[in-house]
Amino acid sequence: MASKSAQRTVRAALTVTAVSALLGSALPLPLAAADPEVPPNASEALRKYNELSTQAETLNEEHLRAQEALSDAQGSLDQANRDLTSAQQAQDALRGQVDLLTEASFEGARFNQLSALLVSDSQQDFLNRMSALGVLAGDNADALQKLSEAVELANDAAGRANEAADAANKAIADIDQRKAALDGQIGEARDAYRSLSSAERAALNNAGDMSAIPVPAGKAGEALAFALAQRGKDYVYGSNGPDTWDCSSLMQAAYRSAGIAIPRTTYGQATIGRSVSRNEVRAGDLIIYYSGQTHVAMAIDGLRAVHASTEGVPVKVQDIESIGPVNVIRRVIG
Repeated sequence: MASKSAQRTVRAALTVTAVSALLGSALPLPLAAADPEVPPNASEALRKYNELSTQAETLNEEHLRAQEALSDAQGSLDQANRDLTSAQQAQDALRGQVDLLTEASFEGARFNQLSALLVSDSQQDFLNRMSALGVLAGDNADALQKLSEAVELANDAAGRANEAADAANKAIADIDQRKAALDGQIGEARDAYRSLSSAERAALNNAGDMSAIPVPAGKAGEALAFALAQRGKDYVYGSNGPDTWDCSSLMQAAYRSAGIAIPRTTYGQATIGRSVSRNEVRAGDLIIYYSGQTHVAMAIDGLRAVHASTEGVPVKVQDIESIGPVNVIRRVIG
């Protein structure tokens, strides 16, 4: 049936779209959607690199979101097909019951009031036959009603399976398009990185403050401690650790270390917990940047945050405002 074909298509596509295939062994490129700190007298090459790496970060997060959409579509397809199988099984069982009742009626099990009266030996026998007639008629009507409902459920499940298959195929096509765009953008960013002077590269590779930073007690503090422990590690587009990160995977892993599950993408992380204002920021808050919500950092206090910035820049501590324009701040706990 069409839904099985769609499942095979989805499974085949899943093996093709792995994010690891996007990355070569060229440069150790860190991931995020943040602007590297660019001095006022920065060269044109550095400004170009900054622009391209930010665009690549955005595409990376969009690609991750498309992968989530594919996973959701696959889950919907699987559930719809399970529902379809259950509805078809119920339909087959009820159809068998209706057939048995129909067969019984043709073999003389169906009596009308007159025939019951003519063949009865007594008043009590007549009442017993009428009671049996009522039970049989009720069973038949009930079976027919349940069969009708089972047929409706099967048709509904089939419709949902087809819709889920369509959604999965659209997600596959979206991933293919975003993968191609991301490949091109990463290539341009790497070329721009290679064109930088040695001094500019050294400035980008500076890990910044590596000193011990105290964290508060509790789950948010545990997450922050994890993020701070990653300072100096490279950013790689689409990476999930433990040796390289992108901006959102670092946040996810940090909270996972504290026993709290959060979404993989910046878009998902921008919706969890509760929103807080800029002057309420405290340790562990997720700070989402840019109008497109394409970068995330974790607050250390009201002034600083730790984040995986972008390719060519290690995980580091920066002033909150220097990372980029703040879009929303989410408190995961409390």
